[in-house]
Amino acid sequence: MLVVIIELLRRRQLREKYGALWLLVAIAVLPLAFVPTLLDGFTEFLGIASGLSLFLFLSVVFLLLVTVHLSWESSRLEEETRSLSEEIALLRADVAELQELREKAKTP
Repeated sequence: MLVVIIELLRRRQLREKYGALWLLVAIAVLPLAFVPTLLDGFTEFLGIASGLSLFLFLSVVFLLLVTVHLSWESSRLEEETRSLSEEIALLRADVAELQELREKAKTP
């Protein structure tokens, strides 16, 4: 996962803010890959049956938060695209009007 994220960042196919987020996730999960029982003490304190249950719950919550953030980002970009499209349409209309005036001014 770390190698893929670094390669995407290097090729500029992933923005830095998202790359940093996924790098943090990969670094946080790395110790759990080597010591799967690392969460067991914490889960006992919380009264959860197993570390895997806690990990899966936190993973789902994290992915839901990422989904909400990306939906918000998508909505914002959609609004910006609509606004820019309207501005381009107005500018094209102005250019067409100026071209017509120039054509009329050329013909006696």
